[in-house]
Amino acid sequence: QAQLVESGGGLVQAGGSLRLSCVVSGRTFSNYPMGWFRQAPGKERESVAAISLSGGDAYYADSVKGRFTISRDNAKNTLYLQMNSLKPDDTAVYYCAAGRTAYPSLSPDNYNYWGQGTQVTVSS
Repeated sequence: QAQLVESGGGLVQAGGSLRLSCVVSGRTFSNYPMGWFRQAPGKERESVAAISLSGGDAYYADSVKGRFTISRDNAKNTLYLQMNSLKPDDTAVYYCAAGRTAYPSLSPDNYNYWGQGTQVTVSS
């Protein structure tokens, strides 16, 4: 059973930046494609970004392209999400997830391990 723990959320003004981290234990981190997802109050969970096993390939939701960067450090068992130019619409609980298949995906159905989430609030 993999354990995923997110950190780095908080309150930031519009235009600001945050970096989220997700530490994975209990499984070999480099064996899993990883993803970030988010869920705002009253809305469904949506994809944010996904990254391949090596970190060489990354995919983004259109809403965050050019502003967010996903990365991973397999030596540290850690996934990152650098978020720049934040907007109030980015306010949500952000979750990291470990994939069930060999390839990264923006579909939450392709992930079977999830963290507890970290709150990101962007004020206008």
